[in-house]
Amino acid sequence: MDQIIDITADGRHLSRDRGFLKVSEQGDEVGRVPLDQITGVIVHAYGTTWSTSLMTALADQGSPVVLCAANHTPRAVLMPIEGHHAQGARLRAQWEAKASLLKQAWKQVVVTKIHMQAAALDAHGQPPAPLRMMARKVTSGDSTNLEAQAARHYWPRLMGDTFRRDTDALGANALLNYGYTVLRAATARAVVAAGLHPTIGLFHAHRGNAFALADDLMEPFRPLVDCTVLGLIRTNGPEVDTPAKQALARLLATDLPLGDGVTPVSVALTKLATSLGQSFEAGKLSLALPAPPDPLSLAGLGT
Repeated sequence: MDQIIDITADGRHLSRDRGFLKVSEQGDEVGRVPLDQITGVIVHAYGTTWSTSLMTALADQGSPVVLCAANHTPRAVLMPIEGHHAQGARLRAQWEAKASLLKQAWKQVVVTKIHMQAAALDAHGQPPAPLRMMARKVTSGDSTNLEAQAARHYWPRLMGDTFRRDTDALGANALLNYGYTVLRAATARAVVAAGLHPTIGLFHAHRGNAFALADDLMEPFRPLVDCTVLGLIRTNGPEVDTPAKQALARLLATDLPLGDGVTPVSVALTKLATSLGQSFEAGKLSLALPAPPDPLSLAGLGT
């Protein structure tokens, strides 16, 4: 079972004990988790310490360690430098990929994201038709920026007319920050495991973004976080407390339609990253992108 480990209490020490991540406080053990079950470690507490042997063990697992600011936005991510047995060839193929393939890949990602946003609105009693119409108009590379147009339509209808997405704000925005951090960590792990370089994105290309490709590939999955946050606010309030974090971490186990069956989000991310790597090597695009869950499943997230 994939787990996100969240460290929020000061004074904790993280170490490796055989095949486990061990958490200690003042020399006493307070918890342990099998290393092979860890998808990522998120650290919020500034007083956390850890052993080098644990960091290398997490790297061997491909599990990122995310260091967060007080508003739950990531400030640094520790990732392994090796990920896939054919990493060298796949990295060369990624670097040499034609612009036309990159643009078509980004188009498919944006279309899938907009369809997921439409499904989220539908699940919460809002008309999905305008977004579905936008999805049909997305061009190669999303040259007309329909992703942004869809966002302007989507946010007030899902979260209310007064809502503004602000990464520095508290409440719903802080919950979104945390949920996206969980999703980003899982996506970064999938990218590295697929032998791809997270800095080389399809669309996100800011020179200071070391995880541009992870930010690209997580886009279709963001509405799952949004629906969970909405459900949490309605049932638990807007605080980023332990139950909220647990609910957002459980998103990785949410089943999504993919191909002829269903697969958990964590596996869907791996399949998407792997299919992109294979597309780079083949020079022909074939992405494993999920379909939205049914409305009842989306409406139940976070409740």
